[in-house]
Amino acid sequence: MNYLVVAAHPDDEVLGAGATISNLTSKLHNVAVVTMVNHAAARRNISDTLSQDQANAMKILGIKKLYTADFPNIKMNTVPHLDLVQFIEKCIEAFQAEIIITHHPADLNIDHAVTSGAVQAASRLFQRKQGLPVLKNLMYMEVPSSTEWSLDASSNQFKANTFVEIGEAGVKKKLEALHAYKGVMREYPHPRSEEGIRGLAAYRGSQSGCNYAEAFECVYRRM
Repeated sequence: MNYLVVAAHPDDEVLGAGATISNLTSKLHNVAVVTMVNHAAARRNISDTLSQDQANAMKILGIKKLYTADFPNIKMNTVPHLDLVQFIEKCIEAFQAEIIITHHPADLNIDHAVTSGAVQAASRLFQRKQGLPVLKNLMYMEVPSSTEWSLDASSNQFKANTFVEIGEAGVKKKLEALHAYKGVMREYPHPRSEEGIRGLAAYRGSQSGCNYAEAFECVYRRM
């Protein structure tokens, strides 16, 4: 199965689905990551070695294919929607993606929300272009310190309905990949602390009857 994880920024893919990615690659599934913004402008405490940091994180998670763009950071809402959609469509086609994971559309971070909208539009590509595999699943991930800050009560906030058991090994692998990004981790009680990451995994695990899990919201599924 070909899984495509589309994230706004380097580190989002690990925060939202790092343990799941590691789980999938260990089972020999094909997983590729797309990041839409690949520079550190407007990001405090982020290393100027961001590209190398991401390469290190991808190696830890077993990712061999990475697609990158250079859209403006925290300004993706200023980019024509079609430009974003067409870039993601190229990634879908190149990777022959069957399952897509991306941000929740009500996420507080504007780049996350815009990325989600572009992915939703691009996910229809198989209906319009011959030779592509049918999309089997589209899921939203939760990014700590961002997704839970969706405070607009009029929006449909993240609702976990799909849980991936990751175990202690998955939590450790996720933390290892996050530490590859210099300047991303914080001290507790920040959600991006080791305690916060582990606590969320334990909470999602308790919801689904296991020790640790990552949660997703499945919004499209074709059996």
